[in-house]
Amino acid sequence: MNNIAKHDIYFLLKVPIFTIFIFILFFTLICFEAQGYNKLNLTKTIHPQDLTTISKNNSVTYRFKNTDNHDIKVSAPSNNSHTSEFIHSKIALIKPIFTDAAYNNKFYNFYKKYANVSPKKNITTDLNLLNSKITGHQSGTVANVFAMLQLIKVIKWINNDTQTNVLSDLDVDKGSLFDKNNRNLYDIIILGHQEYVTQKEYDNFKQFVSNGGIIILLDGNVFYAEVRYFDNNNTISLVKGHGWAYNGKTAWKSVNERWKDETKAWVGSNYFCYMCVKIFKDNPFGYIPHEEQYVSNPKDIILLNYNPLAVQNTINKNITIATYELNYGKGIIIAIGIYSDDIIQNKEFDRFFDNLIVKYALHSDTK
Repeated sequence: MNNIAKHDIYFLLKVPIFTIFIFILFFTLICFEAQGYNKLNLTKTIHPQDLTTISKNNSVTYRFKNTDNHDIKVSAPSNNSHTSEFIHSKIALIKPIFTDAAYNNKFYNFYKKYANVSPKKNITTDLNLLNSKITGHQSGTVANVFAMLQLIKVIKWINNDTQTNVLSDLDVDKGSLFDKNNRNLYDIIILGHQEYVTQKEYDNFKQFVSNGGIIILLDGNVFYAEVRYFDNNNTISLVKGHGWAYNGKTAWKSVNERWKDETKAWVGSNYFCYMCVKIFKDNPFGYIPHEEQYVSNPKDIILLNYNPLAVQNTINKNITIATYELNYGKGIIIAIGIYSDDIIQNKEFDRFFDNLIVKYALHSDTK
């Protein structure tokens, strides 16, 4: 590839001093080699000291390469102070049950049927399609969040001292992220495909970060549309977003992304579009373009730039799709930037998530 940087850029990871971590590290690296983790040439470099005698101020570095053997930029921001020992954490994974309901042969049937109507036309038929019942059925949207929980357990970063809970959109809507004094009950929450959320849920996620919490966004296409939840019949209805607005009596054409400017300010990115990237120049996971977020806040700290090429079906050609960090209030957003559900079982991605995200976030001085 032309004009690609030749110098190494390293992502620094803290090396704890306790022996069991050393054992896990070497055992994991051996497994990487044995099970094909270097299939896409993700290589490891270690400072030339004996790891059993490294002081806590020294570090292990990782170098990620693309398929052409060029270095991929994986950087630690200059203001990154995530260097404390791994400590006990409280983690919650949020099931996207509202998004599941929207995809359950409801909202999208309406979108398709009325895609070509005039923007000024009020729709009063088939409005039942803009209402959907929450069920116990778990589609892929929910199931892959559980896959990530299992992944974190497998890589040994969650032990018996780390509390992990699985919540739902409804729990967040009802305030389950906070105690009675509005303080965070969790250190980290992990979101999947939270495309549809209520206004209260959206506000609570924002407040969680402002209070000092860390949100890890696994997928693109988050916070795209607002829904209303009805306790009396356990259903949701569309309010605004995905090109439509609905007041319970009539529907009409409206905005695509419900909170575009607000999301830009505190999340740091916005939804790009469906399969609008043909290929990524830097793609160590073999990820097939699907639904991504584009970087939209100048304060975003880029950790891994995927460098999209051949952007299509959009007038916005000059976009950045990346894994990044954004500081908001007292907390942090860490967004993968791509649709991680598609590569949740990819070994290279699992390694990346371990080294770049989990070890990056789960430290005492991020709280």
